[in-house]
Amino acid sequence: MSLSQTQYQAILDSYDRIRHNNQMEHQRRKEEVHERIPEIREIDEKIAHISIDAAKYQLFHPDTDGRASLRAEIYELSMEKINLLAIHHYPTNYLDDIYTCPDCRDTGYIGTEKCHCFQHRIVDILFDQSNLRDLIKKENFGTFQLDYYSDVHSGDKALSPRENIQGILNRSRQFIDSFDISPGRNLLITGPTGVGKTFLTHCIAAELLQQGKSVIYLTAYQFFEQLADYSFRRSQENSDTLSFLLSCDLLIIDDLGTELNNGFINSQLFLCINERILRKKSTMISTNLSLKQLSRTYTERVSSRIVGSYELFHIYGEDIRIKKAVSSLD
Repeated sequence: MSLSQTQYQAILDSYDRIRHNNQMEHQRRKEEVHERIPEIREIDEKIAHISIDAAKYQLFHPDTDGRASLRAEIYELSMEKINLLAIHHYPTNYLDDIYTCPDCRDTGYIGTEKCHCFQHRIVDILFDQSNLRDLIKKENFGTFQLDYYSDVHSGDKALSPRENIQGILNRSRQFIDSFDISPGRNLLITGPTGVGKTFLTHCIAAELLQQGKSVIYLTAYQFFEQLADYSFRRSQENSDTLSFLLSCDLLIIDDLGTELNNGFINSQLFLCINERILRKKSTMISTNLSLKQLSRTYTERVSSRIVGSYELFHIYGEDIRIKKAVSSLD
């Protein structure tokens, strides 16, 4: 979850480029308007002189408020400039400073806190590191193949594997369509190895990413490794780890149960899933564990929070990896 110093510096450098480009565009607009509307050039020169006079006045008369008349004069000139812009069919804000992110004015920070635009840049880098961008090009709803699921009923199952997965796909679509309408819905995807649990998480992630949502995908091992790094080896590079895990629109924890379980794992898992529930942020967990195994593996606080707050998608059928391997030999 942490960034290298090189990645961190690359983000800061990108803000330098944004500010430079916007300043250049602002200067181009100013020169264009000055050439087409000489009266505005004169107004800008007057405002510059008045601003200098105001600064001098404040320097030599710090305890007086004689700048009020100077501010009023600047205001009147600014209104005159806006009128001239409108008369010549320019937007009234055409000569305002240009910011890609008005909230932080393209600095990346609001005070001492990272701006939301900075945080999105970090999430994008972390997303690239997860290799999910390449995976969802191959694994999405468009490439999901129902043919790998049998339409034969067996055992005590009311639905065939194909009927079951079709229902799960429909519910997955509903989850995506209602993501903004019903925030904070959580999914627990269970089933044996090779039935398409991870594939389904990629399908859902792909759709939400197209909607501009922030998605963090981690295997269970990566998830707990990042939390341990944050807890025991705190640094500038990983200082935002917990914040990202708690605030991203969708957190995906894949293959829960494959990690080495201990007290730290249980406490951190509860902290994360409970806080995200309180914040109404969606979490999607996939696991090979059954609900009974889940309750035996984790503390009662963890298992009851998951069982009580997550919608269950149970996938069953034959191991698709084996079927693919066999079909490739034919």
